[in-house]
Amino acid sequence: MLQLPHHHRDDDKTEHLEACLQRVEHFQTVSELFRQLSDSSRIRIFWLLCHCEECVLNISALMDMSSPAVSHHLKQLKTSGLIVSRREGKEVCYRAADTEQARLLHIMIERTMEIACPEEDAAEAAAVPQSLDPDAKSGQNHGSYPLEQIETIRRVHDLLTEDLSSRITIEELSKRFLMNPSTMKELFRAVYGSSIAAHIKEHRMERAAELLKDTDQSMAEIANGVGYESQSKFTAQFRKAYGLPPTEYRRLIRK
Repeated sequence: MLQLPHHHRDDDKTEHLEACLQRVEHFQTVSELFRQLSDSSRIRIFWLLCHCEECVLNISALMDMSSPAVSHHLKQLKTSGLIVSRREGKEVCYRAADTEQARLLHIMIERTMEIACPEEDAAEAAAVPQSLDPDAKSGQNHGSYPLEQIETIRRVHDLLTEDLSSRITIEELSKRFLMNPSTMKELFRAVYGSSIAAHIKEHRMERAAELLKDTDQSMAEIANGVGYESQSKFTAQFRKAYGLPPTEYRRLIRK
């Protein structure tokens, strides 16, 4: 173990720090990532794509830059893994990658701007209005939460409702969106007026009702499609929501 000229801490910690510092390739990876953000225009493009998916022409218009210049920055960001693309006909659309690195950099950029570029109405902008979401059913006073956290909760909501057949635990959501489970539960209730489980169950039942009305899928297929492996559990939950079993609901709704 390296012997330091002066002894300020225990040897175990020094040994651990020394071992970490020897992983030069890890620090090089971080260095390359930050190098991509050394250009203010590239940071602006990355920030934009954290909030929406856009094509080159729209990005050029929003940035007031030429398409070749925008394409150059997009290439650099995509090479670094910070953004991804998809083709839609003849157009290619770009958005921020759904990775921990991209999310952390997005948070870092916004928090740094909040500190370095304070606005007179910062307090007002950071406060969450009482009507957080047009579909929210709660009339409670939600207090003030950072807009960044509200945006995260909406992304959680979108993920959960896009694929109702899957079951994602609060622990998995916490790791994916870098938010404490307790905070996530509290903020979700503030935004949508109910717990995560209750809100998603409501979506599952509404989707099941649509499938019963508009398709000829079997009860087992519909149950599985809205996240229930057990048909009996699905039937019980549907009866609780609509007051009658799904088979009877289908018969009545199709009369």
